[in-house]
Amino acid sequence: MAIAPVLIPSPFLGPAVWAPVASALRSDFGVTAAVPPPPGPAASSPAAVLAAIEKGLPESDDLVLVPHSNAGLYIPALVTTRPVRGAVFVDAVLPPPRGIVPVAPAGLRDMLRDRVEPDGNLPPWTRWWPEESVAGLFPNAETRARVEAEQARVPFGYLTARVDLPDGWDAVSAGYLSFGDTYADEREDARARGWPVRTMLGGHLHMLRDPAGVAAEIMEIATLF
Repeated sequence: MAIAPVLIPSPFLGPAVWAPVASALRSDFGVTAAVPPPPGPAASSPAAVLAAIEKGLPESDDLVLVPHSNAGLYIPALVTTRPVRGAVFVDAVLPPPRGIVPVAPAGLRDMLRDRVEPDGNLPPWTRWWPEESVAGLFPNAETRARVEAEQARVPFGYLTARVDLPDGWDAVSAGYLSFGDTYADEREDARARGWPVRTMLGGHLHMLRDPAGVAAEIMEIATLF
């Protein structure tokens, strides 16, 4: 099956989180995957993030959008403005079929409210969490350095913004791949929608530890579209 995967990183991170999977898709499946560049300092609003992702989409009728983490918020808008074959949510936010959703849940906003720095921005994503939780996400120090070099410092206001969802967006063919149970509720939501669902045991950045396995799961789900 000819598909054009688009591996979309969280606005808090960057292309380095998806680079090993993009390489595995090429070497193991002969598939070239696009990885949109990060919005960087422009990640001040959902509209700015969406515009940056749209700019990085290739011209193809066989797009399979593969969002990770917070990037899942932008799939509803993307699938209603571009022809796509489907979407594979990977340990990602899964928006409801309609309505308005916050960029971040109240619990996360409350946790980070006192972490805002004098310029109004949050620290980089890996500094949101205890070091003992972060260290295990990376297979080695070199990979961690590459990922951390691309992290965006987003304004706290981004977390308080809301995203309007176009009605009917989830008519698109879609599936869900979770890493462990961090997004267990989203996984069960996807299953309730009748989507194919897979789980790999690992942390939130498991694509860095097992890129070949993650690439294979993405391709398996995509063949069901």
